[in-house]
Amino acid sequence: MAPILLFAALLIFIALSVPIGVALGLATLLTMVLTSNIPVVMITQNAFAALDSFPLLAIPFFILAGNLMSQGGISKRIVAFANSMIGNVTGGLGTVTVIACMFFAAISGSGPATVSAIGAMMIPEMEKSGYSRSYATGLTAVAGTIGVIIPPSIPFVIYGVVTGQSIGELFLAGIIPGIMIGFALIFVNLLLSKKQGYKGSSLPEGQNRGCGYMLSTFLNSFWALLTPVIVLGGIYGGIFTPTESAVIAIVYSLFVGKFFFKEMTIKIFIDSVRETAVMTGITLFTIGLSMSFASYLTMEQIPVRIANFITSLTDSKFFILLLINIFLLIVGCFVDNISSMIILTPVFMPIITQFGVHPVHFGIFMTVALAIGFVTPPYGANLFIASAVSRLKLEQIVPSAVPFLIALLVCLLLITYFPQISLFLPNLLFGK
Repeated sequence: MAPILLFAALLIFIALSVPIGVALGLATLLTMVLTSNIPVVMITQNAFAALDSFPLLAIPFFILAGNLMSQGGISKRIVAFANSMIGNVTGGLGTVTVIACMFFAAISGSGPATVSAIGAMMIPEMEKSGYSRSYATGLTAVAGTIGVIIPPSIPFVIYGVVTGQSIGELFLAGIIPGIMIGFALIFVNLLLSKKQGYKGSSLPEGQNRGCGYMLSTFLNSFWALLTPVIVLGGIYGGIFTPTESAVIAIVYSLFVGKFFFKEMTIKIFIDSVRETAVMTGITLFTIGLSMSFASYLTMEQIPVRIANFITSLTDSKFFILLLINIFLLIVGCFVDNISSMIILTPVFMPIITQFGVHPVHFGIFMTVALAIGFVTPPYGANLFIASAVSRLKLEQIVPSAVPFLIALLVCLLLITYFPQISLFLPNLLFGK
């Protein structure tokens, strides 16, 4: 009775457009009052206990770092350098968009932040070069999913906190899958651009494309390109923790934006802090109540029951992983990836342990599956942000996003069934 009431209440609240954090808290409260003698104070106790975590400090710091880099000139210079290299080839600006998203992913750790930062620059530029606005918007929305796969990644931080896995290993495991997804999107963009006749971009007046111009943009963007090197190099070099790296990213972006690019102002800083505060409040509120929801699931042994039911359907590891992915893709359409990860990780952990799936590998393909929810209605956070940037309706964007979405699904299957795509670098570095 309790599991049915819990999930039914959650679905009803979501259908009524109740914010996901509030929906999780209300569903937990309602079920506890009607079906158990557990004190309701458990909800607030578990929420506060969940947020009392040093690794979670990385979330507001990475959000702030992403905002500062977006406004302080770093993302703009990354785009300019990528454009100088490949902007003139067929579909060049589409490729530039994907590469820029990959670079910004290595800074922000957020899919929606990546779409916002890169989309604001690239969608108008692609349209000027002859791309349809819907195509430019759909590509940018899908490419933004790389923001949570290439490290640093906020969902990896959440997964590491929930499971006790090394966040550094998760970051390392996300590099190859993130790059693979980037190249898959570039390949699809190339095919579609040839078919639809999207040509390369032109340079600013008075500029000639060549080694000189490429060197000039490289030097101009050098300090921007150094950002992911410092952040990730410091983590894997043992100089600082993932959480500390987020603080380093903030200090670095402030210093570079002010003294090298001279675009950082007090107003930009205050606006970035204000936006970060709002996003952090929403995110941590949701995380806290998600943890309470997940704790109640564990108390009622609901994960064990679900695991027993799924494993009773088949003893094939291949089909179990397929079922998990289908379930994650469906959930991702309705619930944000952070809440989904906190709630579902305890549910699936007994199953993947039983079938010998490495927890780090599971964290990667779970993140990729839930990230696809960024570009699948009705939730589709990336779609909403891209829609706001381009001022197009969702029904105009989704058809253009479908080919890129198919590429994401293919990559998800490869990452799921070939663990070494994720585990190669952690095994290489940590010798496991």
